Amino acid sequence: MAAVRATPANPFPGLLIADSDSGDQRAIPPELGPDSLAVLSGPTFLYSNAQGDVPPGSIGGLVHLDTRLLSGWTLTINGSELLVLRSETIEHYSAQYTLTNPDLPGLPPNSLAIRRLRYVGDGLHERLELVSFRLEPVRFELRLAVEADFADLFEVKSRVRDRFAEISRDHAADGSELCFSYQRGDFCAQTRVCCATPADRIEGDDLVWEVELGPREFWKVDLRVPLPDGMGVVEPVRGDIADVFHGRADDPLRRWTEDRAVLRSDSTSLERTLRQSRDDLSALRLDLEVKGQRIMLPGAGLPWFLTVFGRDTLISAYQTLVAGPALAKGALLALARLQGEACDDFTDEEPGKILHEVRSGELTRSGQKPYGPYYGTADATQLWLILLSEYWRWTGDDETVRQLRDNALAAWRWIDEYGDRDGDGYVEYATRSPEGLGNQCWRDSPDGVCFADGRIPVLPLATSDLQGYTYDAKLRLAELFDGPLDDPASAHRLREQANTLYERFNQDFWIEERGGYYAVALDGDKNRVDSKTSNMGHLLWSGIVPPERADAVVRQLMSPDMFSGWGIRTLSREERPYNALGYHLGTVWPHDNSIAALGLARYGYRAESNRISLAMIEAAEQFGYRLPEALSGFDRERLLFAVPYPTACSPQAWAAGTPLALIRAMLGIDPVEGRLVLDPDVPEELGRIAAERVRAFGQQWEVEAIGRSGHVRLQPS
Repeated sequence: MAAVRATPANPFPGLLIADSDSGDQRAIPPELGPDSLAVLSGPTFLYSNAQGDVPPGSIGGLVHLDTRLLSGWTLTINGSELLVLRSETIEHYSAQYTLTNPDLPGLPPNSLAIRRLRYVGDGLHERLELVSFRLEPVRFELRLAVEADFADLFEVKSRVRDRFAEISRDHAADGSELCFSYQRGDFCAQTRVCCATPADRIEGDDLVWEVELGPREFWKVDLRVPLPDGMGVVEPVRGDIADVFHGRADDPLRRWTEDRAVLRSDSTSLERTLRQSRDDLSALRLDLEVKGQRIMLPGAGLPWFLTVFGRDTLISAYQTLVAGPALAKGALLALARLQGEACDDFTDEEPGKILHEVRSGELTRSGQKPYGPYYGTADATQLWLILLSEYWRWTGDDETVRQLRDNALAAWRWIDEYGDRDGDGYVEYATRSPEGLGNQCWRDSPDGVCFADGRIPVLPLATSDLQGYTYDAKLRLAELFDGPLDDPASAHRLREQANTLYERFNQDFWIEERGGYYAVALDGDKNRVDSKTSNMGHLLWSGIVPPERADAVVRQLMSPDMFSGWGIRTLSREERPYNALGYHLGTVWPHDNSIAALGLARYGYRAESNRISLAMIEAAEQFGYRLPEALSGFDRERLLFAVPYPTACSPQAWAAGTPLALIRAMLGIDPVEGRLVLDPDVPEELGRIAAERVRAFGQQWEVEAIGRSGHVRLQPS
């Protein structure tokens, strides 16, 4: 696990910042609490403290496509910070900060009401409003101190290189604009701060107004920081600040949200959790141009992962298919257009391979980091095929499947020729890049795959989840070859390969001791890596577990050593390296549990699946109905409340998608040959579940279920 420390200089109270020398490449600040706020739109976000300030040297700022355009944004009156009355986000892209003045010479406390209205859309828009409640005129200096360091997001997480001497300033003499520009090699960036009411003067990089107010007199200034042109973002919210805050501005994300499926329940908690999931998925949606094609897909999470991912994006899209196919189609198209074409050791690229992550900052564009794109994942290729199949099952969209035929063939070839590194029939991984990830499955922290005694296995690793995904992907691709791809010979070959993998996997990965379970991996010497992990839930989801072994697997997953009361732990408490705060060593991940819930339901273990679903919904209640990326693995009976993992991303896409996957497991809803089939088992605690505008096969459906009874019907047009 990555060490974390509370940083004394951290201006965001309550946040833990990952050590810069940590090996945990997914360490991130935790949930945005009462002392800090974020507004975001697509790949752009502003992260500030409760005053609305970004103190210099902090992890806050305005970030767009992995480059920090503002690293300082601090408002003062007569040199003093303002006092917070209340600050709240309004929508995911907007926030209001209500402030007043401290006790100052000639200006008693609470003399001024100060409001900051802010939204992020086609840039940063901010309105400063002030009104005086003094009985006599007051005069004061209002100062906005601005900094732009153009740091790469990877640096913000660790240590920022000082670019001060390389940044040119071209501020307007009339106080109407600050302009910062930076160029190094082929990388260039610019930040402009435009003032509708010009400042009385500019001091260094500070905008300064000398404000004089009579009793109850009102004063305001509008500020704008436009985004750079030509960086691929389309359709953000835009308009006058007042129109945006009062819902009069055009908001493409709101239109998208209103067009999704609507789910209702007798359970207020479930309804609120689903509503929060919908809003978070809307906030995390990326509406981008990829190689000239406009595509919509989910970004992974705030604040460090608002970008195109492989595994995270694909699983999130799979989870949300029950609410509509748009994100799934966008993910398939975007990742297909960026599919690997050649062998490149630095980026771990191989022909047919689906990427892991795309970045746009200076470190990537200058070649110091391999993320343009980086292909270090051994599961995204199989997950892409699984999503392609599931998308087709829900839509019957033969045309898109045929359009992606060559990509599907390339993915199959990658699995057999590059994924299987030593020809033993299993997909393995080992990075070739000096900047690459050591673990390239979903357990991608340095110690995410380990022996029961804590030893780290030698590479290459063939983890169990990879084999389950491969098995499922081949059967699904065979179905596509029997259908729209019309190649029965390939379908037959794929089924033979899948059957062989099924037999060998269940011989090589099964461990009879300790009640019977599946090893998490085979190491580079073909030794079974013998720790008990939540990967067994993924094996149920993929269908690679024989029915006669399902009982043993379910007993392991739902035992007190693995089920915390809030969900299945990533690692059993029986194992020596177990740590309730370990990234993959005992934490509870909502997406991991949603996959397990679907797997349990697939094998008929509906009560156990429902136990996970109820636990997740109850956990969401404790975090404003938003599931964080991961929960600590502490026992529920002991602590009584859920504890988030210290650096959990929130909102996070596959956590936001989890409630939708749980709904699917409870409803037992599946697309079958042009119709929706329902096999409900809804827990009594949730009562009735109903859904409208469920999209399948180009039509809209209504679904309703209570207990084990339910119906599905076409919705009148």
